[in-house]
Amino acid sequence: MQPIKIVIIGGVAGGATAAARARRLSENAQIIVLERGPYVSFANCGLPFFIGGEIVERDKLLLQTPESLRARHNLDVRIQSEVVRIDRARKCVVVHDLSSDKTYEESYDKLILSTGASPIKPPISGINLPNVFTLRTIPDTDAIKKAVDPGAKRAVVVGGGFIGLEMAENLRKRNLSVELVEMLDQVMPPLDREMASAVHHALRQGGVGLHLSDAVTAFEQNGKKIAVTLKSGARLPADLVILSIGVRPESKLAGDAGLELGIRGGVRVNKHMQTSDVDIYAVGDATNVVDFVTQAETLFPLAGPANRQGRIAADHALGRSSTYRGTQGTSIVRVFDLVVAQTGAGEKTLRQQAIPYRKVYIHPAHHVGYYPGSAAMHLKLLFSPDNGTVLGAQITGREGVDKRIDVLAVAIQARMTTYDLEEMELAYAPPFGAAKDPVNMAGFVACNTLRGDVVNVHADDLGTGCLLDVRTKAEFERGTIPGAKNIPVDELRNRREELPTDGRVVVFCQAGLRGYVAARMLAQLGLEAVNLSGGYLTYRAFHPESSRND
Repeated sequence: MQPIKIVIIGGVAGGATAAARARRLSENAQIIVLERGPYVSFANCGLPFFIGGEIVERDKLLLQTPESLRARHNLDVRIQSEVVRIDRARKCVVVHDLSSDKTYEESYDKLILSTGASPIKPPISGINLPNVFTLRTIPDTDAIKKAVDPGAKRAVVVGGGFIGLEMAENLRKRNLSVELVEMLDQVMPPLDREMASAVHHALRQGGVGLHLSDAVTAFEQNGKKIAVTLKSGARLPADLVILSIGVRPESKLAGDAGLELGIRGGVRVNKHMQTSDVDIYAVGDATNVVDFVTQAETLFPLAGPANRQGRIAADHALGRSSTYRGTQGTSIVRVFDLVVAQTGAGEKTLRQQAIPYRKVYIHPAHHVGYYPGSAAMHLKLLFSPDNGTVLGAQITGREGVDKRIDVLAVAIQARMTTYDLEEMELAYAPPFGAAKDPVNMAGFVACNTLRGDVVNVHADDLGTGCLLDVRTKAEFERGTIPGAKNIPVDELRNRREELPTDGRVVVFCQAGLRGYVAARMLAQLGLEAVNLSGGYLTYRAFHPESSRND
């Protein structure tokens, strides 16, 4: 029996992982990797940090080379080899060798597509000017660094996604003046807007000019500089422009071969990563996936899922029954001294999919307050109103964000509930956390609402009623919700007659805990009391400019 022949189109995360996994499963398989570019495996998530100087050595970005893959895994890796056509009937691909400008055919038994995604470049006047860059590959990185290193002074970043945020930060670290333009009213579109407000603050604190709800209408060469014209009429001078508008699946090769495409042009696959042709698999950024929480078809161009998909495709091609569970979009990004992370479905997604949910906000310290260096984090938890199943979480903060989002990502993957979060036993010592970890606290607060211990309202829909600020007088005087009355929680029992008895009392404090205590107290004293989830801190996230007394 002839050994199986596996051809993989594309390297980097999905393709290189599939190739290495296939070799570990079969020493006899013939494995060919065809990569269009000059690099088969590189750290594309590290590219902004090389430009910014945090990663000093360029070679550190090159994870594997054709030579290292050949030596370790006996792989036939061919760079500068572009597949121009798939002949499904004859089970072969047509390859254009870019080095020799020759074309040849290569047969396959199983074909794995890891063609990735390409940066979106809308039809804007001047978008192809020399110093207007996208960042996706090592050559892109080299070109941007070549423009920055001689002493560039000004940059415009278009788009507030992951790459845009990381490039804004890293260009500031190179002492460039940076303006970031985002056509939406927030950066990081998957994040819920009130959680993105912390990112806006971090960008401004880092010296980035932020242009929200605005868009580029033209790029013009102005001597050695570029003039960036915005829809608002503003003109921003720049030595270079970074486009971070998003990516689209590179699925033309699959589409031309008659493979089924799905939402936004991604290659449609089943749980084994098989396309509509059982002998062809697709992995990575070119591929549609199932959202783990909503079960809707979507696109998630993330490195972690691409690696897992590559492994699963190789498994199945070699006879194993591996399946892909779906993508929950777990991600994290640093913006100056702020860390932002998310997992599962956001509130916007749940609304779009008409999935019932509840939410709570908490603002715990990342470790106990008496130990030096304690820093606040801001956590939003979304969960099912029926059984408390965790649907999503978003966190901003400085320390400990990565730990908590990973715990919550596992909770979603295991379909755990808020009741499980209450009972989680997590590592504790004063430098690392608290006896009641922020994950436990999120569970406590969520379960309080499910058990009916408290009725929560939210800053985006306060409704009617007497607004009661139960913080100290000093806190109240520094700023409060317009129209609020101040009675500190420790004085509340003795001053309850100052509150109306025939209407609702909306109680709030700084972060939610004193408000909860006050709401419980008032409810047991016979008043209709509700608590503002997340307190004044969350209100400020929703209304950053409308909640000062001065």
